[in-house]
Amino acid sequence: MKLLSCPAAVLAPPGLLLPARRPMSQEGLALCASLWFTLVSNASFWHGVLEDRSLAEPATWGVLAACGIALTLLQFAGLCLLLGERWARPLLAALLVATACGAHFMQRLGIVLDSSMLRNVLATDWKEARELLSFGLLETLAWQAALPAWLLYRTPLLRRGWRRAATRRLLALWAALLVAALAMLLVFQDLSGLMRNHKALRYQIMPGTYVHALARLVKPRQPVWLGTREPIGTDARLGPAWQPGRKPVLFMLVVGETVRAANWGLNGYARQTTPELAALDVVNFAEVSTCGTNTEVSLPCMFSPWGRRDYDEQRILSHESLLHVLRRAGLRVTWRDNQSGCKGVCDGLTLQQLDSLTTAGLCTDGLCLDEILLQRLEGVATDPQGNQVVVLHELGNHGPAYFKRYPAAFRRYLPTCDSTELRNCTREQIVNSYDNALLYGDHVLGQAIRRLQEAQSERDTALLYVSDHGESLGENGLYLHGLPYAIAPAEQTRVPMVMWFSRGYAERFGVDPGCLKDRARRPASHDHLFHTVLGLLDVRTKVYDAEMDLSAGCRTPAAARAGTPIAVPAAPRPQG
Repeated sequence: MKLLSCPAAVLAPPGLLLPARRPMSQEGLALCASLWFTLVSNASFWHGVLEDRSLAEPATWGVLAACGIALTLLQFAGLCLLLGERWARPLLAALLVATACGAHFMQRLGIVLDSSMLRNVLATDWKEARELLSFGLLETLAWQAALPAWLLYRTPLLRRGWRRAATRRLLALWAALLVAALAMLLVFQDLSGLMRNHKALRYQIMPGTYVHALARLVKPRQPVWLGTREPIGTDARLGPAWQPGRKPVLFMLVVGETVRAANWGLNGYARQTTPELAALDVVNFAEVSTCGTNTEVSLPCMFSPWGRRDYDEQRILSHESLLHVLRRAGLRVTWRDNQSGCKGVCDGLTLQQLDSLTTAGLCTDGLCLDEILLQRLEGVATDPQGNQVVVLHELGNHGPAYFKRYPAAFRRYLPTCDSTELRNCTREQIVNSYDNALLYGDHVLGQAIRRLQEAQSERDTALLYVSDHGESLGENGLYLHGLPYAIAPAEQTRVPMVMWFSRGYAERFGVDPGCLKDRARRPASHDHLFHTVLGLLDVRTKVYDAEMDLSAGCRTPAAARAGTPIAVPAAPRPQG
């Protein structure tokens, strides 16, 4: 048992740390690391276990002991499978750093590191990631990663022959699994109820949760990795609303970022955070649910024909999007981005990345305000008939730096949280900053609609706005977004959606805005976006589902009086 014991330095108080010089086996190293993870890195998990329990009850201590033993030994078993003589130290050091970072954000923001969140983290660019760096993170890394890593490299390791090492490793593995199983059986009734009633706990076990998520994440997705996407809507054609001789069309699709329905002024929020939209004749959908709780999931999902109701991540990621169907029908599609890209939705189409511009008054420190999306719109390419579908991907209310998402003129609700360390701000300050960003987002949409109004003498214009996901602002200790959908609160899964049509567009495509306002009182979701856009643009294809088109019951037959759809040859698809 001496070879499985931890060096005294690991468990000693910081002031008494003296690195042990006695050689340690890899099994001993794995046990020490597991104990460290259990006792130091799982504060969120232990908080959840104790949420509805009293320390005065003996049963509570029984559950704590059983969970601690099981958690430590299961992690020990996992490390026994992973550690090898040459890579034991580097692997454990990497786990210490990753686990410290994960534990920090779980405790500070209430997030969990499932595969969806991990994919979102890996796809985050430097400009977004740097907003999460703070002194608090460095402090956590210092004592939860740097300190044990220093001890790790100061401790010599025993060397054994491979036969003896394999035998001892196998015995240690089976013993750990047996004891862990016995510990869980002793409190099985309490433990099963705990996991059933607190589903989030399974996502809060560190480092197990993100290791499992990473294993799922690296599962091959051949069509995506090869850059080939299966086509959809290969029969797409423009309908009779596109008869020659009509005005060109400009359809603007605005994808909001991190805007939640709860703070949307048009939805009855206590503050009027959408005053400019309220002064315009818009159709506001008050109850819209999302495909996911982060951009990596929501964006591909909302532009797919399947959505969340028939969710299959592999199928969505390996097929083309709504925008490719529009392009195949003959429309010119341009994606203008002020964030971290289109997540594959616009692959092969025209992409304009605007967040790295240096436009005075709109861009600073590598970030641009969303009005940059409206700059030089007149230069966006059209098809030969002058038609355009323009997608504006906003930076929106992306946290935690809400105070950077609006200019000083929109700093109306005070005091504000002018820090990325949300825990250092009051909830009032956080909400004020978030609502100021909403005011500015409303201004950007108002500006976009006014531009469309000015152009309606020469073009038939329309706008559809929808946010990709919502945001938690401290409710129940949760911040930001990205929780697994099954346990995510409504603040992260309910978003605003707005439509606006010029008179010419409504008449040409047979859209009845009054009817749509009645429809907007009923629930809707991201699942409707694909089919609604096809319907509003009169694009005919077998992949279109009228039952999922929010406008289907609000379009008059006027647009269909011209007869059957006309065959418009698709323009060549741009490369790259």
